[in-house]
Amino acid sequence: MLYIESGYNLLRAGGYIFVVQKGVYFMKRNSDKPVSPPKRILAAIVCLIALLMLYYSQNKTLDITEYQYKSEQIPEGFDKFCIVQISDLHYASFGTDNKRLIDEISSCDPDIIVITGDIVDKQFTNIPRSVSFVAQACKIAPVYYVTGNHETELSDEDCAELMNGLENAGAAILEDEVIELERLGDHISLIGLKDESLQGGMLHMLTDGMDPSQFSLLLAHEPQFLDLYSESPVDLVLSGHEHGGLIRLPFIGGLISHQGFPPKYIEGMHKNGDTTMIISRGIGNSSLLLRVNCQPEIVCIELQKASPAELPDGEHQSLSKIKE
Repeated sequence: MLYIESGYNLLRAGGYIFVVQKGVYFMKRNSDKPVSPPKRILAAIVCLIALLMLYYSQNKTLDITEYQYKSEQIPEGFDKFCIVQISDLHYASFGTDNKRLIDEISSCDPDIIVITGDIVDKQFTNIPRSVSFVAQACKIAPVYYVTGNHETELSDEDCAELMNGLENAGAAILEDEVIELERLGDHISLIGLKDESLQGGMLHMLTDGMDPSQFSLLLAHEPQFLDLYSESPVDLVLSGHEHGGLIRLPFIGGLISHQGFPPKYIEGMHKNGDTTMIISRGIGNSSLLLRVNCQPEIVCIELQKASPAELPDGEHQSLSKIKE
């Protein structure tokens, strides 16, 4: 399914590029011939429209990817519990005051919203925009937030403004801590790591003595440390950071990554031992890089309590993508 979708998106992008190339060819071919100004203007307008359509289709079209996570450890009270994950907003804007993004999140009817870092961009910092987005998200469902690498590179003044703004907006900022979520008398553990704490022993310290039979969800911005995450009693990890590789090709995947090439963890579902990870492609772009065949993504996860008979042989959990 991914290859079909990638092929379709590339064909669509290729169509726009073809129109631009034809327009440029027309202007070059007739550069030594008398061509009326209206024709040149028309060709330039067509090229501009095609470029704008290419940019919009690849960078301003929001995908909602839906997952079902089934586990024996999901308590009855959290059966059908819906989690929306937003990652890597950076300086992105989807409509006035991010209305399109907020409307799409609301359509998922989430029980909680988790933000897995990089809600601002270190180079194009717009704290009021980020805080406004979170304030609106908090009206939909409780919001839990962890930092990403861009927050760690903000000035002390900007960082304080951001954290104060998020708290005032109603978000719960998880800085190396474990909290319990309660629903219908049942509980699950929610763990949040600061970006600076991903590689150290912080996760081990936080989970030491934790009941391994209780379902645990980890929010951690960077996915490349899955091996470390899986050494602790963590059932599900939500991560981002890699933007899906930004330029995505069928059968190859994303091309641009902090992990070098070929990158191992850039999007989608991954598993290591008893730990499962979902990586969001994110919402925005870092710096001035643009997406190609790698649309911004909202992740929607439904937790389901499952009996052993509903799971693969020998497994205590399963994750499946049900819509993209």
